[in-house]
Amino acid sequence: MSAPIGILLLEDDPNDARLIEELFEADRFICRITCVQSRTEFLAALEKAEFELILSDYKLPSFDGLSALNLALSVRPDLPFIFVSGTIGEEAAIEALKVGATDYVLKTRMSRLVPAVRRALDEAGDRAARQRAEDSLRRREKELQDVIEAIPAIAFTAQPDGSSVWINRQWVEFSGLTVEETSGSGWQSAIHPDDLIEYAAKWHHSMTSGEPFENEARRRSAKGEYRWFLVRAVPLRDEQGKILKWYGILTDIEDRKRAEQERERLRQLEADLAHTIRVGTMGELAASLAHEIKQPIAAGIISATACRSWLHVDRLNISEAYAAAEGTVSSLTRATDIIDRVRALYGPGKRERELVDVNELVREMTIMLRDAATRNSVTVRTELGTSIPATMADRVQLQQVLMNLTLNGIEAMQKTGGELSVASKTTEDGQLLISVSDTGCGLPADQPERIFKPFFTTKAQGTGMGLSISRRIVESHGGRLWATAKADRGTIFQFTLPGKVTVD
Repeated sequence: MSAPIGILLLEDDPNDARLIEELFEADRFICRITCVQSRTEFLAALEKAEFELILSDYKLPSFDGLSALNLALSVRPDLPFIFVSGTIGEEAAIEALKVGATDYVLKTRMSRLVPAVRRALDEAGDRAARQRAEDSLRRREKELQDVIEAIPAIAFTAQPDGSSVWINRQWVEFSGLTVEETSGSGWQSAIHPDDLIEYAAKWHHSMTSGEPFENEARRRSAKGEYRWFLVRAVPLRDEQGKILKWYGILTDIEDRKRAEQERERLRQLEADLAHTIRVGTMGELAASLAHEIKQPIAAGIISATACRSWLHVDRLNISEAYAAAEGTVSSLTRATDIIDRVRALYGPGKRERELVDVNELVREMTIMLRDAATRNSVTVRTELGTSIPATMADRVQLQQVLMNLTLNGIEAMQKTGGELSVASKTTEDGQLLISVSDTGCGLPADQPERIFKPFFTTKAQGTGMGLSISRRIVESHGGRLWATAKADRGTIFQFTLPGKVTVD
C-alpha cells in the first residue's frame, strides 16, 4: 500500500479546509493534510515536514498567497503549488502562473481540484525523474571527465558539427591554450599551416558522413615547437543513430615519425650505395659491353653495304635491297637494346616492380659477363628450368643480385680458372630457386654468415657491401639468400623468389 500524499494547506476558513478534505475522501485520494493559517506556521511546516504538494488560498488576513508562493519557491522549488481561491481574478491567476504557480482552482468549481492535484503530482513526478536522470548523467560525465583528465594522453569532446567542447589538461599543458581558447574552432590555431587544409577537410568529411576520423598532423607546443600527433575520433550516437557527441584522442607519434624519416634516409643511402657499386662494375664489364655492342653494329654495317650494292643501277634488285635494309634495322635495334639494358642497370632513380622472366635475366647476365669470364679462364654453364614462373620484381635489382653473385664467382677463380654454373628451377611449394656455384677458393672457414655482414670483405679493393645489399634486395622481394660450401671445392649461392605467372 502506497504512503499517503503529504499536502500542506494554507487556509484560514475551517469550512473550506473541511470541504477540501471531503473532496479527497470522496475521490478515495489517500492523503495527509496539514492545515496552517499564518506565515510562521507555513514556513515551519515547510522546513520540518515532508510534503508533495501545496494548496493555498489567495488572500488571508495576515498572509497572502503570492507571498506564500515566493516563500515556497525559495525553500522547496520542487513542490507543486496550486491556488484554491474564490477571489483570484484572471489577471492575478496569470501573474501567479508566471511567477511559478502550477495551477489554480476557483472555489466555485471545486470539482476541478482533485484532477488538478493528480495532474500536478504526475508532472512533478516526471520532473523529478528527469532531474534524477540529469543528475545521474552529470555524475557519470564528471566521473568520465575525471578519468579522462587522469589518462596520460590528450583527449577531447566535440559537438556533432565538430566544434570543440572540452579538452583535458594534458592539452592545456602541451599547447599552452586554455579550454576556452581551444573551444569552437580555436583548436585550428595550433595545427601546422601545411597540415591544416588536409586536416580540416578530413574533419569536415567525418562530421558530415559520421565516419570515424583519423589523421596525422603537427601541433604546436607551448614552446613553439611542432610535434606529430595521430588524431582519432569516434561518434557517440543515440538509439536512433543520431550523433550526440564526438570523442577523440591525440597520440604523440613524433618519435615514430623521426624513425620513419631515418629509415627512409638509410634506404636512400643504401640505394645510392647500390647504384655506386653497379657503376663500379662498369670497368670490369667494359670489354664485354664493347664486344656485345660491336657485333650488331658490324652486322648492321654489312647489311647497309649490301643494301647500297643492291641499289646500284647496274645490279638493281629491290627485294634484295629491302632484305638488306631489314637486316640493318634489326642489327641496330639489337645494339639499341643492349645500350638500353646497360642504361637501366647503371642509371639511378626509382623503379616500379613488374613481372620478370628470371631465365631471361640469367641469359643477359651471362652474355654481359662472357668476356670477363674468358679473361679469367672461367667457363660459364647454365641449367635453366623449363616453364619457370615469372616473379613480380624490380628488374634492375635482380640484375644487380645476379651480376654480384656471378662476378664474385668469377673473381674467386681468377688465379685458378674453373667453372661457373647458373641454374634455375621451381621448388615444390612453387617458389623460384636460383643458384650460382663456382669452383673457387670457397667460404671463410669460420662463420660463413659473416660474408653477408655490411663492410665484411675478403677482397683488397672490395667495399664489403655487395652481398649485404643483395640479401636485402632478395628479402625485400619475399625471398631468401644464403651460401654453402661445396663438398669438393668452391661455393654455391642460392636464393628464392616467389613465383607468380608461368612464362612459356
